[in-house]
Amino acid sequence: MSNNSPVIIYGYEESPYAHKINHVLKLKNIAHHKVTVSSVLPRPELSELLGISYRRIPVLAIGNDVYCDTSLIAYALERRFPNSTGHGTIFPKRKGGGGKADTGMIKAFAQYYTDKAIFPLAAGMLPWKKFPEAFLKDRSDFSGGQINANAMMARQPQALSVLSANLALVEEQLSDGREWLFDTEQPSLADVSVYFPLDWIRWKKDLFDAKKFPHAVQWLSRMSAHLKQLKSDGAGKPTDISGADAGKLIAASSHESYDAVGFDETEATRLGVQHGAVVAIAPEDSGQCSHSIAFPCAYVVGKMLMIWG
Repeated sequence: MSNNSPVIIYGYEESPYAHKINHVLKLKNIAHHKVTVSSVLPRPELSELLGISYRRIPVLAIGNDVYCDTSLIAYALERRFPNSTGHGTIFPKRKGGGGKADTGMIKAFAQYYTDKAIFPLAAGMLPWKKFPEAFLKDRSDFSGGQINANAMMARQPQALSVLSANLALVEEQLSDGREWLFDTEQPSLADVSVYFPLDWIRWKKDLFDAKKFPHAVQWLSRMSAHLKQLKSDGAGKPTDISGADAGKLIAASSHESYDAVGFDETEATRLGVQHGAVVAIAPEDSGQCSHSIAFPCAYVVGKMLMIWG
């Protein structure tokens, strides 16, 4: 594999965010190993073999570096497998843009609009009353409160209406006939980030009305066809591996120099931390107390504000 660093993704088939990173791996054509874990805790492949209690999926390792959170994972893959080494990019150039890419705005769009606006609405559309009790208990423990399946189902008409309003924005963005959301030469992280939650609920036929949203529906089909073609071409091909073998590979690999990320003295002062300290990080949106992860401060401070919002 590239850079002599094995790439290993931990996930399960039903995980929408695992699919997001799978799409990134295809776009960048990064061969990797795949460890299938349970959709609910425990996950001994992570907790026992790697000592990682962080419970969100996917988790991805590049060599001896383990990344949690899909924004961080996507950026790390882009940095460590750059376009200049023959890999694809999730920040392609704008068409007619003189070789320029809207990297910052694509990151902001993907991380804040998609993750905070579209994804929660899509998750609300799931058939909650059909889920096994073990799944509902696991997600209730994670969120810090009991999930009421009946209440979730009762709110779906409202969520569907708001989703429709957001799909109207996608339709407006594509109404000038562009192929991809940011009018790029190839799909970008923005396309991946909007595509994966909408594709997750594609079975909601009344939402994806081709007469009401013709450009958006065509874009969804175009993304599906593009990803299918990449898979057919062998781009980003996964190899199944056991958790035990993955753990051995990670332990035997080297890690990226912390200097690659950098230590920001200004942000360190604002956060009240020092170089060399170990910090614990937890998400702000859900599961704040149910899981966290500790990292050496030299590695984290340059990233944490951008990643864990």
